[in-house]
Amino acid sequence: MCFGMVLIMSVYNSALHGFSSYSLGSALIQFAITFIVAFIAESFVEPVAHKLARSLPYDQSKEFNFIIVFAFCMVPIMVAIMSAYGIILTLITIGIEGSIFTAYLKTLALNIIVALPSQLLIVGPISRKILCKYIKPAIQKPELNG
Repeated sequence: MCFGMVLIMSVYNSALHGFSSYSLGSALIQFAITFIVAFIAESFVEPVAHKLARSLPYDQSKEFNFIIVFAFCMVPIMVAIMSAYGIILTLITIGIEGSIFTAYLKTLALNIIVALPSQLLIVGPISRKILCKYIKPAIQKPELNG
């Protein structure tokens, strides 16, 4: 899931800032570093978002409801963290004109409008399908020691 979100958001942000400013090599290095940062951030955010999603009042007997509520808890926190990372990266690489706070708020707004639908409609469903098809059967079927 993290890989898919970093891929979509990296392409989106590169499109916003112009693809011509990146070479393929620098884009791959930046993607790898961004993936590592996002993976680490997600490992801290996920338990908090899970606890928050479980504490909210909604019908928790339906898995679909939890998926939606969890996404609405997880995505904004991750967007806030990764937007800060993006602003720091931009500041280091090309600089920022004007207020860093204003640039952060703009980045936050531009990222949330793509991240939430991407999570709900693309990355989340694909990740769950892969998990159910390949990961869960391997966990549920213990090998026989013969």
